[in-house]
Amino acid sequence: MPELRFDPLQNQWVIIATERETRPSDLDYRAKYNHVTACPFCEGNESLTPPEIWAIRDPNTFLNSPGWKVRVVPNKFPALKIEATGRRIKTGFYEKVEGTGTHEVIIETPEHDVDLTDFTPEQTKLVLFTYQERLKELYKNPLFKYILIFKNHGKRAGASLAHSHSQVIAMPIIPRNVSLKLQVAKKHFQKKKHCLICELIQQERKNKVRVISLDGRFIAWTPFASRFPFEIFIAPIKHNHRFEEIGNNDLESLSKFLKDVLLRLKSVLNDPPYNFILNTSQNLKACSKSSKDKLPAIKYYYHWHIEIIPRLTRIAGFEWGSGIYINPCVPEAAAKYLRDVKIV
Repeated sequence: MPELRFDPLQNQWVIIATERETRPSDLDYRAKYNHVTACPFCEGNESLTPPEIWAIRDPNTFLNSPGWKVRVVPNKFPALKIEATGRRIKTGFYEKVEGTGTHEVIIETPEHDVDLTDFTPEQTKLVLFTYQERLKELYKNPLFKYILIFKNHGKRAGASLAHSHSQVIAMPIIPRNVSLKLQVAKKHFQKKKHCLICELIQQERKNKVRVISLDGRFIAWTPFASRFPFEIFIAPIKHNHRFEEIGNNDLESLSKFLKDVLLRLKSVLNDPPYNFILNTSQNLKACSKSSKDKLPAIKYYYHWHIEIIPRLTRIAGFEWGSGIYINPCVPEAAAKYLRDVKIV
């Protein structure tokens, strides 16, 4: 029988359509890129992007030239701009904020035809280190309340270019999805005096049926109320609210762990398109004093994590109308596929 499952972190119901018995081979997600004669993200084509903001480079190499390992540039078509003031304007019931913020692209490698599953652990670590550095730098600006780092892999997932890259958007607001998680986590802590995600980790480790991979530092599982087929949740086992605070050993471990999980996904689903989302703490410098006084310390109740959402199904009228997702793949079955697959 179909099931309605409740996600305590997202605070929403999901329909698991168990009778459909979806297998990886049943999912259709193919979309190819058009041929590009000169990729602006490839080494040697630095002049085709806006001037770089930050980079990890070989010694004796220069800005906007070859010799880089990871490169950060402004998005050519930014969603938000640093030049805006963030001024609020009210018109009756309506309110708008001048679109201050930043929109950056992290070019993860000089090579064109590779992705995170092809990277060495050292290269993945450089990418994750770049995430940390951009968070630290951008959170110095008190106008930026939240910084979202995400990766679109594949055309259907929203990546306009095939070259492996991530994006960073700093915002003068806290997005709804993030705000909801923060509120849920805070209320749970106030009631139970424990971090919600820590308790979810404890339960998943005990039940094991949805666990994909587990080492001494990180765990990956398919959420109990997965919104999408083969959705993956990755979190540090030890409580930590800010991704940018984790140390070198954790970065090294996460680099290997992340590659293992993504290789499993690639092997089972033949390199599917996916969205990768890093969820970390809000910018406390951007909170008003009054709001800070009302909150228990966020370091106690929030827990950074990564969501990987394969783009295997399409959202239709029911989802838009109800806010309830229909997932045709049972999370426990998806976890077994990913856990049991043999990867090289």
